Amino acid sequence: MNPGAPAVSGQVLSGHNRISTQALTSLAKAAAAQALGCDAQDVRADWADDGGLLALSLVAPISIPPLRAAAADPARLQAFGGSIWERTVTAKARILATVTELSGAQLSRVDIRISGARISEGGRVK
Repeated sequence: MNPGAPAVSGQVLSGHNRISTQALTSLAKAAAAQALGCDAQDVRADWADDGGLLALSLVAPISIPPLRAAAADPARLQAFGGSIWERTVTAKARILATVTELSGAQLSRVDIRISGARISEGGRVK
């Protein structure tokens, strides 16, 4: 018997569970899209081995308020979650936590490169 295998109704189950790279990539893109306020189809995700853990690299646009509105009312930036830098730092932590929680994969880091800006009338991305 494998002591690390889960027990179901008193039985120990052995075997493997694997999450495909495609499934992990889809999850990462969805988490990034939610955190950055863009469409998942606009996010590129790549994986690398980082000492036995997964390193996630993302390239994505970020939503921003209309520039005239932001210039006229700087508080409008706070409705979006702060500056692009602040939002990207926050997004890294949220994406890492979401991907780890939902997939069980151990990520060493999340790198984000902002590829553009999408004008959005809305406020903070939830």
